[in-house]
Amino acid sequence: MSDHAGKIRIDKWLWHARFYKTRTLATKQVEAGHVRVNGTKAAKASQNVSVGDVLTFPQGHMVRVVRIEALSERRGPAPEAQTLYFDMTEPQDKEPANPKYEGKGRPEKKDRRALSLSKPWDAL
Repeated sequence: MSDHAGKIRIDKWLWHARFYKTRTLATKQVEAGHVRVNGTKAAKASQNVSVGDVLTFPQGHMVRVVRIEALSERRGPAPEAQTLYFDMTEPQDKEPANPKYEGKGRPEKKDRRALSLSKPWDAL
């Protein structure tokens, strides 16, 4: 892990750190204005970042805040990628779990009729 004279493209770093599956996805996020470097929107994927910069970007259903700890020459395995940053994201409440199976099985014919009658149908 060297530091390429202390700077690397933001899209390349996001890809090396395994926040995005492809570099193209990382580029699209940056150019769409979803990535911030030290609180300022990154307008171009070619913007350089260095050690100590704080990145804020969406990932899935949460907003990640990470501080760059190191730069990389290649996209390595996940344990190596995790050494590139310090995660400053505040822990969020867990999303609600899927409804649990109540063990009732398939509704009886009478129950299915009641369900179908309770649904509002639009007149065609």
